[in-house]
Amino acid sequence: MEENKKELLGNAPIGKLLFRLALPTVTAQLINMLYNIVDRIYIGHIPEVGDIALTGVGVCLPIIMIVSAFAALISSGGAPRASIFMGKKDMESAEKTLGNCFIVQILISVILTAVLLIWNRDFLLAFGASENTIDYACDYMNIYAIGTIFVQLTLGMNAFVTAQGFTNVSMFSVIIGAVANIILDPIFIYGMNLGVKGAALATVFSQSLSCVWILFFLFGKKTLLRLRRNNFRISAKIIFPCIALGFATFIMQASESVISVCFNSSLLEYGGDIAVGAMTILASVMQFAMLPLQGIAQGAQPILSYNYGAKNAKRVKKTFRYLLFVCLIYSFTLWLAVMLCPRSFGAMFTDKAALLNFTENVIRVYFGGMCLFGIQIACQMTFVSLGKALSSVTVAVVRKFVLLLPLIYIMPQLVSDRTLGVYLAEPIADIAAVSFTVVLFIFQFRKALRKIER
Repeated sequence: MEENKKELLGNAPIGKLLFRLALPTVTAQLINMLYNIVDRIYIGHIPEVGDIALTGVGVCLPIIMIVSAFAALISSGGAPRASIFMGKKDMESAEKTLGNCFIVQILISVILTAVLLIWNRDFLLAFGASENTIDYACDYMNIYAIGTIFVQLTLGMNAFVTAQGFTNVSMFSVIIGAVANIILDPIFIYGMNLGVKGAALATVFSQSLSCVWILFFLFGKKTLLRLRRNNFRISAKIIFPCIALGFATFIMQASESVISVCFNSSLLEYGGDIAVGAMTILASVMQFAMLPLQGIAQGAQPILSYNYGAKNAKRVKKTFRYLLFVCLIYSFTLWLAVMLCPRSFGAMFTDKAALLNFTENVIRVYFGGMCLFGIQIACQMTFVSLGKALSSVTVAVVRKFVLLLPLIYIMPQLVSDRTLGVYLAEPIADIAAVSFTVVLFIFQFRKALRKIER
């Protein structure tokens, strides 16, 4: 099986191979999107308090993003490096990478759990919770914090399953959790009358099922890279390069948390709870764009990394072209759907007329630059897949910290409607970031190809 998998990554037709690897990862990400969004849909429709409860859970999103970002810090650097080692026929180093990343993620999980249980109320108040929403936010976060280790291992180890080309296995790990979450949510929220606490319990239990599935596979005999006890001793020369490469994705995801906090605090100041509630809906709709795009990119990652390690420049170049084309088609299609049917997206999360009308007015503005975002994701994942850590960090930092963060505070001063000005920051930053990324990518990609061609 091992030789067949390597033969597949190194010689199979790119178009069919990308479709074969990306389809399960996209499916997994779409299901994962339901996993994340279904809580908010059920919460938003709780009788009488749905809109306030939804806003409270929305304030938890920055913390949830940080938890996911720490999983990405290890896995998004470790998985491509494991694929590159596989391309070089160095299976021992690939398995050491897997083992080291596994142990580090457990250590990070323990620290995060302690921090969240001790200081979550302080964080939530700082992140935009008001007196009306803080109790709902704390109810959700206290329970979610207990399941941090399941989130870390599920997200982190699934990347190594995908990196080996076992995308069906990674897809089923998401399906197991998502189906459990969709079934348990109405039971806990409505049937047992637990409300927001029920949503958090359903999420934790579902993530634990996914975690068990992934670990059972990686400790088993069907995987190419196996979790072995002799690889659990942390080695600096193994783990530090993984962290360096994964730092770009960490910055990108952690900065989403920082940006979310800035959005929430600014919107609370200018527009009140209804503006923060609308942002919760917009952040959920954003997952319709981000998660499938990440799934497509994850499907391309093993092909890019393996062939870069094998010094096959032609296949690296062709894979990127396919990846860019597919990402652009998807991002443009979603942008068009938002422009034509803005109210439909808001109606999924709330039936409160005031919140729905407010969301309809701002969603077109917020997603104005989404049509180009496929370029950003394709270039970002290619940088990571080729081991270009500095370039990955650069494009992540420029988009979030150089552009978007200042614009959140600048734009309200430049337009008469200050609340609308906050939302305008997103499309302006997206368009400027894509322009910068394209220029940097052209230079770095050509340089990388020349290196392996020599």
